[in-house]
Amino acid sequence: MSGPLSGIRVVELAGLGPAPFCGMALADLGAEVIRVDRADVVVGDHTSRTKHDLHNRGKRSIGVNLKTPGAVDVVLDLAGTAEILIEGFRPGVTERLGVGPAECLARNTALVYGRVTGWGQEGPIAFTAGHDIDYIALSGVLHAVGPADRPIPPLNLIGDYGGGGMLLALGVMAALLHARATGEGQIVDAAMLDGAALLTTSHHGLMAEGIWAASRRESNPLDGGAPFYAAYETSDGRHMAVGALEPQFYAELLEGLGLEPGDLPAQTDHSGWPALRDLFAEKFLERTRDEWADHFEGTDACVAPVLSMEEAPNHPHNRSRGTFVEVADVTQPAPAPRFSTTPAAISGGPSVPGADTDSILDQLGYSSTQIGMLRSSGAVA
Repeated sequence: MSGPLSGIRVVELAGLGPAPFCGMALADLGAEVIRVDRADVVVGDHTSRTKHDLHNRGKRSIGVNLKTPGAVDVVLDLAGTAEILIEGFRPGVTERLGVGPAECLARNTALVYGRVTGWGQEGPIAFTAGHDIDYIALSGVLHAVGPADRPIPPLNLIGDYGGGGMLLALGVMAALLHARATGEGQIVDAAMLDGAALLTTSHHGLMAEGIWAASRRESNPLDGGAPFYAAYETSDGRHMAVGALEPQFYAELLEGLGLEPGDLPAQTDHSGWPALRDLFAEKFLERTRDEWADHFEGTDACVAPVLSMEEAPNHPHNRSRGTFVEVADVTQPAPAPRFSTTPAAISGGPSVPGADTDSILDQLGYSSTQIGMLRSSGAVA
């Protein structure tokens, strides 16, 4: 393994969304991530779902049935050899399964036990179901995103991944530093609600300053309200993104569009924004997206073509940086960030669930006889 986290063992209890994303990020950075899959979903070959579940790239997999005592002992043994365990179940689920924080920390007092949920481990609605759209709704994020007449979910990036998986990764690494310094493990409670709220910190500052109207979507500089921070349709039905916030960049935008500043409302004059928006929209309709991209390339006008996820890997800048890579015949984002001394890498595509069961048990010190007994009892697959 390469990467700055080489030598760190992480146990991931299989789930969906933010916890697997966190495990992927840690594996990309060199950690040994062992995914504990359910025995009843283990198959001999990849299904389409498992082969393309890119969150599981670079991980090893053991298949267990946590409804059997033998499997619980296996997971606790894994926790005893790991520095980090991550899970993404509702509060109380791992406790009922016998692999909760108390049991795992009893086995390994220096363990970092990372938990990611939507609402957090406590609170009036902590035990209720939800999805990204619900968490960002309660955090205030969803209300701020979209056109004036309705909020639009920004994919499931803010709650699940930015406010969930990435926050969990930050939390467990911070706790790991403490554990290594003191020998004391702890529980990390990463709530997608909290994380989504955290991402709006600067906007709360802008509200306090009186320069962000929280009650009105599409009326602020960064929510599509400003004509110089918006997307415009081009003659071929595609779009260009404009982000010319600062005066010097705005001046280059006007120059690139062939507009004279003296003929226009001032950039900061909100009353003139509708007229500017109409004018910019009219100008961008004069050429195709790629023609505009060529026209603005190399300038500081902060104008970029809006690429689809299929197009993005082929953009020259992305190709030159290796922003996307191909692993197991699947194009996907490369690990990030980048390190000068300990480069990150993807060690392989998603493994077949349960494919590493025997080798992992062998590393834990189980004999072939014990492994056979676990398998015959249905504890492992």
